Formats: sequence, structure tokens, C-alpha cells
Amino acid sequence: MGLLSKINSSSRPSLTRRAALTWLYSFLALHKREILFLALFSLITTALVVSVPYLSKLIIDQGLLQKDFNALLFFSCGLFFVGILSTLLSGYNRIKHTQLSGKILFALREDVFQHLQKLPSTFYHQQRVGDISSRMDRDIAEIQRFAVDTLFSTFSAILGLTAATIMMIHLHWQLSLILLILVPFELFYLFKMRPKVERKNIKVRESAADISSFFAEKIPVIKFIQSAGAEKQELDKLAQLNHRFLGKLVSLQITEFWTSAIPKTLVSLSRAVIFLIGGYWVIEGSFTLGSLIAFTAYVAMAIGPLQSLLGLYLAWQRLTVSLDRVSYLRQQPLAQNAAQLQELPEQLAGNITLNALCFSHTSETEIFNKVNLHIPAGSKVGIVGQTGIGKSTLLDLLQCHLVPSAGSIEIDGINLADVNIQSWRKRIAIAPQDPVIFRDSLANNIRYGHPQATDKEVYDAAISAGLDELIGKFTRGLDSIVSERGTALSGGEKQRIGLARVLLKDPVLLILDEPTSATDQVTENQIIEQIDLLFENTTRIIVSHSGKPIANADMIIQLTQSSLKIISAEEYNA
Repeated sequence: MGLLSKINSSSRPSLTRRAALTWLYSFLALHKREILFLALFSLITTALVVSVPYLSKLIIDQGLLQKDFNALLFFSCGLFFVGILSTLLSGYNRIKHTQLSGKILFALREDVFQHLQKLPSTFYHQQRVGDISSRMDRDIAEIQRFAVDTLFSTFSAILGLTAATIMMIHLHWQLSLILLILVPFELFYLFKMRPKVERKNIKVRESAADISSFFAEKIPVIKFIQSAGAEKQELDKLAQLNHRFLGKLVSLQITEFWTSAIPKTLVSLSRAVIFLIGGYWVIEGSFTLGSLIAFTAYVAMAIGPLQSLLGLYLAWQRLTVSLDRVSYLRQQPLAQNAAQLQELPEQLAGNITLNALCFSHTSETEIFNKVNLHIPAGSKVGIVGQTGIGKSTLLDLLQCHLVPSAGSIEIDGINLADVNIQSWRKRIAIAPQDPVIFRDSLANNIRYGHPQATDKEVYDAAISAGLDELIGKFTRGLDSIVSERGTALSGGEKQRIGLARVLLKDPVLLILDEPTSATDQVTENQIIEQIDLLFENTTRIIVSHSGKPIANADMIIQLTQSSLKIISAEEYNA
């Protein structure tokens, strides 16, 4: 943290960024033993590498120039064994470093993804999927690179630079002054270039997120694009995004080139001056040839770490951009603080009560205004109403995806606002109109949300949901892989998979949202009869535009503008 403070001394990190850095390095603290182990290996490896130029000096001065074959043999063998040992330790160090980097990268992603799963649905209504994906992929990878790779390379660079500097001073302290004079000029130049690099980094990340968002939006609807004959139109949009990204990337590369080119030029100048002055002293006889060769080797050895340390500045710029983008996700408020909320009791009857419920998506659009409703446990309830009147909103409120602006929703007299929403959602089974299908086996798609279900339970649920024909079409039956989003399945087949998921659970509340809209009448009748039989004592809420799913309903609720009313089956059929 002290090193980072020096790098960023010109603009003290905000409290938000400090909190983000604290979050980041909390993951490093979990692996402190591995980090110390790698640091020790880096120290040993550096010592071996630094010894090589000095052994070369001894070979030249005490072996070749003194014409001492025994010294030549001894120091040459030493050089060989140091090289072998250094190579083995470097390889082992690299493997352990890769393992540590992977652990921290995956832990960072898992932590942010865990937070994303707790955010309310309103957050995702306002965000681009591609932008979130870019933050989860590229930005977290950039953070991990700095936290592990960059700081480890910085530590190695400090060791290497320190060791090389000590050896240069030992060999000839006057020549060492040349490098010490140049370093302040390089730091001053980097300080001046810093704002430009940061601004252009931000623009590149934003442009990359635009491309990710484009693919996330367009790929799932390729079929529609083809039907609309809009292939060239979409290709032109992608070309524009690519052109814009390339322009910003090239601009960043040019800026980064000049940021590093000037320091490299100064280093080349210092190397030439060292050869000129040192060579003069060798000719004069006040400096040995072996010492000059070793000194130039140490100069090269110092330049690499010096460039790495100066490159730390650019890495810091990339980190701050990525850290701010990921922090934005982590700072989004959770729907609830689960640690402060109660768990639902194991036994629930399923009584649902709405008390003066109010909700609106915007200040101009009121969906519910002081709605009161009681649904007795075990009731079959039909929800009807015009499109856009609030049926889906009511279901989202019951699942706690949305939060009432006033009033409350109670389950068996317990206010859901006081309950850990995960404990409530586990007690709900949902069969939506368009079920989510994953690229996985048919069996795993059915047991999704109920992973402990046995193969027999999955098979029985599939047969009960009318999936026997689909299973027969697949060569591997339930173990067959279905396409992502179920693109190769019919609407009815996807709905049956959703119903099979429901049949695996023992819910307190069963929500059916147009559960049979994509099935024929015979199949619809079979499914509804099966649901009524298996969930006879379960509270069922069914949204439907047809009469069959809500036939024999104990209650039919008709939603109207900002309110609702209970109607009879005769009124609905009329």
C-alpha cells in the first residue's frame, strides 16, 4: 500500500477507491503464506541471477587474462551450476505463481458474481449485459494482474535493481552515478504523461464494452435479424464500433509509446556513455576488462527492473480504471441485508396477504395503489387482466424481485420485508411462459434449482410433464445436451421442461405464468389436471389468458388500473 501511495501521491485516492483497494488486498491476505513462499523463492532466484555477471568477471580477469586454467574451470563450472539451479527455481516459481494468480482471479470473480446475484431486478433493467460481462471479464482480470502479477514483478524488480546497484557500486561507484542522475528525469516525464494515459484508458474500456454489449444483444436474436433481412445493417453497426474502438486503441498505443520511448532513449544514452567512459578507463589501465563487462551486464540487469518499476505507473493507471468499473458493481445496494433478517420457519401453510400495497416503476406510472388482498393457504387463484396492467409486476413483488413502495406482503402473517429473501424463494416453484434453458443435459435442466433430485425423480417429473416424446427423440435420453436458450426446442417442449422443474419441488407457493400457452389443448388439459392433482393443497397462482388453466379456481383476480377486484368464474367467462 505504501508503494501505491507514492505512485498516486499527486491525487490521493478517494475513500471509495481506498475501500476498493482494501477489498482487493483482502484476497491477498488469504494467501499470505503462499505469497511469502514465492517472495523467498524470488529472493533466492535473484541472488543466483546477480551472481552470473560477477562469475563472468572472475572467469575473464582471473582465468583468461591470468592464463589460469584451474580458475577458468572452477568458475565456469560454477557458472553452469548456477544457471541450471536458477532455471529450475524460475520454472517452479512460475508454476506456483500461476496457481496463485488463478486462485485470486477466480475468487475475485466469484465474489463480484455473488454480489450480482443479490441485486434487485431493477438494476439489470438499467444495465447493458455486455458492459457487465466486460467488467466481470476484462476489468477483473486487469485488477488481478496488478494485485498479483504486477506487484510480484515489482518486488522482483526491486530485488534485482537493488542487487545490481550494489554490485555496480562495488565495481565502480563513479560509473553508477550516471544511472542515478537519469532516474529523476524519467519520473518527472511520467508524471506529466499520467493524465493522458488514464483518460485514453477509460475511453478504450468504454469502447470495448460497447462491442461486448453489441454481441450480447445481437447473437441471441440472429434468427430475427435474418428474418428482417437486416444482416448488412447490423454488420455496418459492428464495423462502426470496431472502427471507433481501433481508433481509440491506436491513440492509446501512441500515448503509451511516447510514455515509454523517452525513458528508453535515456537508458540507451546512459549505456553508451558507460561504455565510452568505462572503456577509456580500461585502456588507461585503471579498470579491468572483466569489471567493465560485468558492470555493463549489471547495467542491463538494472535497466530491466527499472523499466518494470516505471511501467508500474502505467499498470496503476489501468488498475484504477478497472477498479472503478468493478467497484461500481460492488457498490450497488442489495435488495436486502440478509444478515439482519430472519429465516422462514420450516412449516408454512401458504396464506398470502397484501396490506395497502403500493408500487410504481416511475413517479408517472402507478401500478398498485393501496391494494388489499388475502389468499387462503392451498387456494387455486387465477390472475387475469389486460396486457401491461401489472400481472408480471405482481408476480415479481411476490418473489421479492421488486419491493413495494408502501404497504406489505405477508406469508402466514410474516412480512416478507423482514425475511431473508433466499429462504422465501426456495419455497416458491415457478413455471414461466418462456422458461430459461441452459446448454446442459436435459436432466440437469430439469433438476435446476433442485440439484439433489435423483435420476428417478427427474425421469418421473419429465414423464408427468409430457416430455416422453422429447426424451425418445434424443439418442442419449435425459443425458442428451440441449442447445443454449433451447433454440432447438419448440415452445411447448420448453414449457414442459419448466413444468418438470416445478414437479420436483415441494413449494409453499406455486406460480404458473401462462404455463401451457405453447401446448395443444389435449396436452394442456393433461398438464393442468396433473398440477391440480399433485399440488392440491399448495397455494397456486396462475396467470393465463385462456380459461382452462384457471378452471375450477377458488378465486379469480382481475387486475385493473392501479387496483384489482375478485370476480366469479361466470363474470370472467362472460
